Amino acid sequence: MIQKLLIANRGEIACRIIRTARDMGIATVAVYSDADAKALHVRQADEAVHIGPSPAAESYLVGEKIIAAAKDTGADAIHPGYGFLSENAGFAQAVIDAGLIWVGPKPSSIDAMGLKDAAKKLMREAGVPVTPGYDGEDQSPERLKAEADAIGYPVLIKAVAGGGGKGMRKVDDAAQFEEMLQSCKREAKASFSNDEVLLEKWITSPRHIEVQVFGDSHGNVVHLFERDCSLQRRHQKVIEEAPAPGMDEVTREELCAAAVRAAKAVDYEGAGTIEFIADASEGLRADRIFFMEMNTRLQVEHPVTEEITGVDLVEWQLRVASGEAIPMAQEELAINGHAIEARLYAEDPSSGFLPSTGPLDWLDLGVEGRIETGVEEGDEISPHYDPMIAKLVAWGEDRDDAIDTLVEMAETAEVWPVRTNAAFIANALSDNDFIAERLDTGFIAEKGDALIPSGEPDDAVLRGAARIAMVANDDQPEELAGFRLNRAPHHAVALSHRGKTHLVELDDTPFEPSLTGFAEGGRIVVFDNGQAFGFETETRGSGAASAADGAILAPMPGKVIAVDVKEGDTVTAGQRLMVLEAMKMEHAMTAPFDGTVTELNASEGGQVQVETVLAVVEPEA
Repeated sequence: MIQKLLIANRGEIACRIIRTARDMGIATVAVYSDADAKALHVRQADEAVHIGPSPAAESYLVGEKIIAAAKDTGADAIHPGYGFLSENAGFAQAVIDAGLIWVGPKPSSIDAMGLKDAAKKLMREAGVPVTPGYDGEDQSPERLKAEADAIGYPVLIKAVAGGGGKGMRKVDDAAQFEEMLQSCKREAKASFSNDEVLLEKWITSPRHIEVQVFGDSHGNVVHLFERDCSLQRRHQKVIEEAPAPGMDEVTREELCAAAVRAAKAVDYEGAGTIEFIADASEGLRADRIFFMEMNTRLQVEHPVTEEITGVDLVEWQLRVASGEAIPMAQEELAINGHAIEARLYAEDPSSGFLPSTGPLDWLDLGVEGRIETGVEEGDEISPHYDPMIAKLVAWGEDRDDAIDTLVEMAETAEVWPVRTNAAFIANALSDNDFIAERLDTGFIAEKGDALIPSGEPDDAVLRGAARIAMVANDDQPEELAGFRLNRAPHHAVALSHRGKTHLVELDDTPFEPSLTGFAEGGRIVVFDNGQAFGFETETRGSGAASAADGAILAPMPGKVIAVDVKEGDTVTAGQRLMVLEAMKMEHAMTAPFDGTVTELNASEGGQVQVETVLAVVEPEA
């Protein structure tokens, strides 16, 4: 058995691996960049090694540094987690060449599934159904156009080295093909240094179904049933569940058998996922489910499989990597209940899903369900990495029970000042079509704004914020979760939210018991159904309460890299006032209308938090 394990990753997956390793009596070594010096995975591991600057390209993606860290600490194995170097065959081989145990599939298996065109050919030979299309060597525009015409539109152009939704274009008719092909090839070249593409028939009512497989060095391969990952936004998974809704036993048996054949075709060892696309226009049918690709690693959504099977997949990985056989035979594995997982991201749906980074001054994810996270209150969401805060996982006797639990988890999540998609998750789970199992990969896009919370406080939230403000001003305890306050009527409190002033008249209406919140200095924060609302009071002296619609607010935490105006300047609508850098992107702050800059609270090089009033523009008289 492995004695000391180095985890070549960060965040929640590193914490997840550390937990299982500790239960197995295996010592752990964390690696960290500058940005992660105080991260939770570093605090939880037995040892930690600094491997470089904050950018992943200079730390987590430098295999030589990771292998050196393993050698220096006496680790005998490396677990790559997911992302970063987890599917890098060269790194896997380097680990093995260094005399270390690689907790993952053989490099040859990673290579075999690394390119989509080669993988499809291999799967076709193994008797695994593949999507009708073209994956030939002739990459001339003329041949690709002819093949697309023969397949019939709409068709999907995919980069052979693609992933993460990049290098994909849907072509609805022949007239679009050349333009879409060149666009796809440019993106593929920039993202993967490989502009070769393949063509696939566009699937109507597509469902994303994947099968968890597991192999060992003794020739055994089993499946742990399927997951449905159809709820996606811009090709990124948002909600995953197991088993797949509407999957009958006959279809499941055929699909899972095909997944096992796929794994055996590449002599697979360890945890892997065979991903399929299903044409669900007439329900799930085995003859309409096609191979897409194989992920040669542990998946982000693996907890839902663990929840319905009772298996610890990380423990299986460590045992199989140590040379043991898979702990259970296929006939011993069974589905128990239903599990759903949602990815809680640091982003603001009401502002176009802008990333939201910065300190987690307040973080309470409750006690329901299973929570996989790599942060605690007081930690920070870094702009350098994926902005996932946690995975919220719910299990139930049936699908409805699991949905109800996960909705409650999302609605009661409290995060501040970082914004989250918790309310968006709750809305998606509560949608009648989702509950009725009417779903496909276009679900979120088709629902559009119906799933996006307004981001504006309703009357109950405003009254709650006003009552918290009044109690705080009376020197009462700042933390006022679920309190009721009945005071004499005719009290009014002026509150500012995102630059808009609300004058709240209080009466003897009780405080809404579902609301929670706290006061801190001149700021009031109220949590309601997965959303967080921050208010400033006039007494704070920030000028925000009187800013009205002329307030220029920071959409996320960031750094001011340019200021183009000064107080007293006359500006025109759309004129750039300053530039904010956040999440490696530049955001120009512009004047909302013609007027005068009456307040300027930003300076070049300064750091600002979300919803900071950067400037105020008074409209022309």
